[in-house]
Amino acid sequence: MAKRALITGITGQDGSYLAEFLLERGYQVFGLTRRSSTNSFDRIAHIIDKVTLLSGDLLDEHSIASAIRESQPDEIYNLAAQSFVPTSWSQPVLTAEFTAVGVGRLLEAMRAAKPEARFYQASSSEMFGKVQQTPQTETTPFYPRSPYGVAKVFGHWITVNYRESYGLFACSGMLFNHESARRGLEFVTRKVTDGVARIKLGKTHELRMGNLDAKRDWGFAGDYVRAMWLMLQQDEPDDYVIATGETRTVGELVETAFSYAGLDWRKYVVLDPKFIRPAEVDILVGDASKAHRKLGWKPEVTFKQMIEQMVDADLERHARSLS
Repeated sequence: MAKRALITGITGQDGSYLAEFLLERGYQVFGLTRRSSTNSFDRIAHIIDKVTLLSGDLLDEHSIASAIRESQPDEIYNLAAQSFVPTSWSQPVLTAEFTAVGVGRLLEAMRAAKPEARFYQASSSEMFGKVQQTPQTETTPFYPRSPYGVAKVFGHWITVNYRESYGLFACSGMLFNHESARRGLEFVTRKVTDGVARIKLGKTHELRMGNLDAKRDWGFAGDYVRAMWLMLQQDEPDDYVIATGETRTVGELVETAFSYAGLDWRKYVVLDPKFIRPAEVDILVGDASKAHRKLGWKPEVTFKQMIEQMVDADLERHARSLS
């Protein structure tokens, strides 16, 4: 009998890749979606007829429990969150409701409706924030530097708590930045590749950026959803850092994207103080050796390949709109 999976945040970058990945493995896939006036199903348009969408909201425990009862999942992947860090500064309480308390509601609903299911929580490298050691591992102390990071710490610990208190099979993946052509335009990697495409096609002549010295560990989203699945296939639930172990500056990202398009970034990039965060996270780089060892996971797509794929996708999209 086919395994069943319920994905919250199925319309997001990670949700769409995970849904594809699970469908390829013969899963029956259910997705929890919020009713809103601006539902965007672009990322799952190509598989929408292969998944079952259920209405529910992380702010409403009753709707989550109904979705779990209806889908009867073997695996639950919680990828839904208010995930854009700058928005968490302007909407800190809403971010806490979704990204922190929402995890508690989901675990509580699962405990009531399907306690034998396996649960994955999308934790984040933003929990490390002002890093206490480099590289960051599963035992590095948290020091979040944004309301989003703070909310993710709650989500992480409530998952550990339910695992230890109720014996649930609940895992957290501490995922470092992971990108793709499906990344939202507000995120820095996609902002850069989209900017490059617009400049290349003559739609604009500058790209305004904040801190070019910030360092991140960037991987490919398609590789990272495989790690989520692997965590739920183990004999025991545990938490894992998922990262490439390589650190790059925002400046390197800019240079890679512009040079791939045959452009000199120095002619187009304008530094704009309004894009500097109130409290910056200076360097994030993960040590995924536990995931390599226990899950047999390794990233396959390189940073350069990923950025080039993103530039290509944005060039294609903007060229279509010109024709």
